[in-house]
Amino acid sequence: MRSVDVSGDVWAALLALREGREEDGGAADDPAWSIYEPLARRRGKPFVLAQVGQSLDGRVATVDGDAAPISGPDGFAHLHRLRALADAVVVGAGCVVADDPRLTVREVAGPSPVRVVIDPSARIPPDARCLSPESRTILVRGEGCAAPASHETICLPRAGDGRLCPVALLDALGDRGLHHILVEGGAATIRHFLEAGVVDRLHVCVAPIIIGSGAPGLSLAPISRLSEALRAQTRVFDLGSDTLFDCAFDRD
Repeated sequence: MRSVDVSGDVWAALLALREGREEDGGAADDPAWSIYEPLARRRGKPFVLAQVGQSLDGRVATVDGDAAPISGPDGFAHLHRLRALADAVVVGAGCVVADDPRLTVREVAGPSPVRVVIDPSARIPPDARCLSPESRTILVRGEGCAAPASHETICLPRAGDGRLCPVALLDALGDRGLHHILVEGGAATIRHFLEAGVVDRLHVCVAPIIIGSGAPGLSLAPISRLSEALRAQTRVFDLGSDTLFDCAFDRD
């Protein structure tokens, strides 16, 4: 397991790469570069990274919904680096209702991403912090649901189970020039993207705490055989306060 210490030079090179400029300066040999380069490098095609911060026993909240803090300071900084390198950060309405995240970059230097909130039935309150004017926000609604004139909105058809299709959403975001996507939560939203087969990279950031019960971080549809399980090439990194499992899926 390699330790990660993101130096100022490496982070500057990653931000430059996000803007399409190659400023390596030896950064390619740094473990931080191998973690963040896939999201930072613009390749002209969609790239989706899902991130979950959880406890040792795979929980993201207590039974009463308390989710803060699970990640330690280094895990939190890692999440903000991902935000800074992404074109857009995607969350579901449940995440907004439960946690009221701002979805901006504050722990590291870098731009805040476009905030994309999947809210098919208009559940989120009008004073949610992710709707603040400090960064661009796109609401994603189901067809037939009223769209507020105050916010940019994408309307998508609903599937038979009432959900919105991740592939259709990625296409709509691509039409708006948003190709490098961070799927931040909650657990149901990450599940839908994983089950749709559109996730290139999954970051599981594990904090050294045991909650014992509560909401699971990853909960996919049941399978009967291990041959049906999702398998990824996985590397493990020591972030300091948290341990990162960097999982790469082959979607070619």
